[in-house]
Amino acid sequence: MTLSYVIIGDGIAGSSAAETLREEDPEAEITVITDEGEALYNRILIKEYAKGKLPEAPISIHEEDWYEERDIELSLNTHVTDVDPDAHELYTHDGRTVRYDKLLIATGGTPNQVPVENADADGIHHFWTFQDAREINESASSADKAVVVGAGLLGIDLAAVCGAHDVDAHYLMRGNRWWRYALTEEGAEIIHDGLREMGVTPVFESGVDRFEVDDEGHVEAAIDPNGNRYEADFAGVAIGLDFNTEFMHGTGLETDNGIVVDEYMQTNLEDIYAAGDITRYYDVLVGEHAQNGSWGSAKEQGQTAAKNMIADDEADEFRWVSSYSITHFDFPFLSFGHPTEGEAHVEASYGDNEWRRLALKNG
Repeated sequence: MTLSYVIIGDGIAGSSAAETLREEDPEAEITVITDEGEALYNRILIKEYAKGKLPEAPISIHEEDWYEERDIELSLNTHVTDVDPDAHELYTHDGRTVRYDKLLIATGGTPNQVPVENADADGIHHFWTFQDAREINESASSADKAVVVGAGLLGIDLAAVCGAHDVDAHYLMRGNRWWRYALTEEGAEIIHDGLREMGVTPVFESGVDRFEVDDEGHVEAAIDPNGNRYEADFAGVAIGLDFNTEFMHGTGLETDNGIVVDEYMQTNLEDIYAAGDITRYYDVLVGEHAQNGSWGSAKEQGQTAAKNMIADDEADEFRWVSSYSITHFDFPFLSFGHPTEGEAHVEASYGDNEWRRLALKNG
């Protein structure tokens, strides 16, 4: 019997799942549905494009003919509006009904908009898609002053974009350091010094209270909660993601700041799996549910999900050591495991630019 596999999302999780499905089941019907207007591209490299360091060519991974060659149906610019798990059907914005035997949700998230006045003004950017990177590159290349909001991994990418374009930028952080949930002040200060060297000024115990705009609706300044005003021709906001699960409302899908899956990428709904940033997966290495937004993790989750979808069983277990790296500075920044977890920590410095911290849990 020919099975029908449907994948919602064409990031690395969805695309690697589609490729694995085709390799493992040459006769299957495979459909990939994405609301983006272009096929898979390298999300790691879009930050280098936004910095003006790379042309577009090496960032695209799959052209549309890649799917045609593998007999995979690709639907671009298509929004899934509802899923009926009992009928094994999903519905799209253009009135189509798509039936599935097995469904994979790999939709990732949408950047959160900071809930302040004028947050949607022209010149305020979020950093997630290739199209975002194009718009950021264009804005930053003509800007003199900028503001960045969001003291996490995407926020520092935006700060690095400003540095690469020689934009005088202020990086507004709510706490007293960058990535305060994982770093102490001593470790974070290495990052702060790196930001200053690229022309980005960290501003602590700050954030944004509102944006000011000119007569044409373009951002011209950010006002922080302390009343300080920072001029900006360009603003970057990175305060987390809103996971794209709205089309699953009312289905009984279990969520907890993401879609809850087991170590086989199975959700609590029959024949529905999830992979990538959107998952809260069972981490067999630490014995509890965890989250990870890295490229490698998403790719592996997509492959794991596909193998289990084909086997119709618990055939392949997801095992992964979470990791992140930052390459914007002249020193490496590496994170492994779950550094924001644990009830105790040990740390040590090994010179001006070398610092390590270890999170401990249950001894």
